[in-house]
Amino acid sequence: MTPQELRTFCLSFNDVVEEFPFGPEASVFKVAGKMFALSRLDGVPLTVNLKCDPDMAVQLRAAHPEIVPGWHMSKRHWNTVTVDAGLPDQQARELVEDSYDLVVAGLPRAERLRLDRP
Repeated sequence: MTPQELRTFCLSFNDVVEEFPFGPEASVFKVAGKMFALSRLDGVPLTVNLKCDPDMAVQLRAAHPEIVPGWHMSKRHWNTVTVDAGLPDQQARELVEDSYDLVVAGLPRAERLRLDRP
């Protein structure tokens, strides 16, 4: 997955915006004002911080060396995923979508329904 593909995929979900609260080099992708992905799209290697269910996060880290506890994030709820280190693109996309879904699941019901994600 290229940086542009990652950016395009993150922006493909309902109500997502890209912001730069940590400076111009760090893209923060938010839904309804809540972050679900953080990446230095010009970084080498290309990494992205993604929200993850705590139990699943432990399993993913054990199974994939390119998935580690979230860098500068809550290690319990966030993973840092190196997307250009052998992780299949489809799996990277699933992790991004799971992160988005976790954030949406924490929103009020009316907001979830507005996003068409019950």
